This record gives sequence, structure tokens and C-alpha cells, in this order.
Amino acid sequence: MCVKGLYFLTVLSGLAASGVLQVSGIRIYTSGDMEAVNGTDVRLKCTFQTSSPINPDAVTISWTFRPLKPGREESVFHYQQKPYPPPEGIFRKRVSWAGDVMGRDASIILQQVKFTYNGTYVCQVKNPPDVHGTVGEIRLRVVTTASFSELLLLALAIGGGITAVVFLLIIIVSCRRCKKGRQREQGGNVEAPRKERKDPTACHPSRAVHLYLSETSIEIDSSDGMISEASTKDPSSSEEEGPSSDEDDGDDSD
Repeated sequence: MCVKGLYFLTVLSGLAASGVLQVSGIRIYTSGDMEAVNGTDVRLKCTFQTSSPINPDAVTISWTFRPLKPGREESVFHYQQKPYPPPEGIFRKRVSWAGDVMGRDASIILQQVKFTYNGTYVCQVKNPPDVHGTVGEIRLRVVTTASFSELLLLALAIGGGITAVVFLLIIIVSCRRCKKGRQREQGGNVEAPRKERKDPTACHPSRAVHLYLSETSIEIDSSDGMISEASTKDPSSSEEEGPSSDEDDGDDSD
């Protein structure tokens, strides 16, 4: 029994090494059922996992289409080192590459979908030597208007964007208020510069009666606004000189 079991394991190992029996294959993931409004663009998402290192020169990706009504299968898109859109058919100039081979993405975009695009889209990826595995399928339904679920998702996306913008504005306004408050606190600690006050009589000479500069007296006549220069002598000295002059006159008379 042990010899037979060992022989069976040896045969299985030989088959796996020769490629007849594949232990692991490439795995493909798609979005399943999808809806698209007539005349809009839709992204057919297809990603893959492979057990072999990715060789961008050897990876091949092919998309095919099966209509809902009985009809032949049609090529949609092909990729090998570079994208190859269909040269003819209903998908001519309506398909663009949206994937990344090194990122394990094989997605495409259908532009301005029509009702004739209703059907099943098959995504197949090969990464030699990993060429076996399941294929990915997407069932697309083109409608006149979006369904309630899609409208709900769109409303949630718009509401989330508006909420994010409002939250950002609140943060900006709060930061500005904090900055202004700090500036006011710092400004309150600094004494304001004192302004020199001017004599109001110097600004309005008509209201002044006398202005004295140094030892010289200047008189301003309020009636005619004329300025006259007064004597620099002291008034007390003039009174003392008066009697002396009279005495001199008396002596002369004698």
C-alpha cells in the first residue's frame, strides 16, 4: 500500500510539472450586474490575481460581448503590450483603456452607451505561464433613467462632498478667529504711542490776547488783528525814572 501511494504522488507531481494538471490558475474579479443611463460613459471594472510574476510584454487581455438577444459574440477590446480598440462593429470608437497591467487592473470604459449594449461582457486575462483560470462576467443593463439605488448613491456622494467643504470652512474661520484673538492680546500689552498736544492758542491766533516770546512782548490787537512789538524795558524801571527827571527840571529852574 505504501508503494502504491508513493507511486500515485509521483504521478501527480509529474503531471503538475508538465503543465497537464494546474495546481493554481489566474483569478478574475468583476463588478457583476451594472446599470448605465443611455448616452453616458460606464467603467467596466475587471481585476485579476496571478501566481506568476507579471510580465507586461506577455500579458494578454481580451473583452468580448454577448447580446441579450440571440446573436453572435463580438470582440470589444484587446490588450497586448498596448491597447487595441475594435476597428469595426458597434463598439468602434466607443471603447477606451482604463486599466493598469502592473496594478492587476484590466478595466475598460464604454463611451456613450446605447440600448444595443445590453448584454454580458466577458473579461479574460492570461499571464504566461499562468494562462488557465475562470473568466469574469459583467451583465450590463442600459436604462433611460438611473434607478433609486444609483440616485441614492449619487445623493450621498454629493452630500458627503458638501459636508467636507463646510467642515473645512469652519476650520479655516476658527483658525482666523484664534489668530485675531492672539494679535489683540499681544497688542493690549504694548502701550500706544503718545501724541503731542499743541497749544490751541497757537492754532487760533484770533482768540489769543497776548503771546510772550522770550523777553520780548508781542501784543495782538483783537480789533484789527495788528501785531505790535512792546518795549523790552521793565515797567518798574520806567516809573522810577519819572521822578528823577522832575527833580532835574527843578534844579535847573533854580
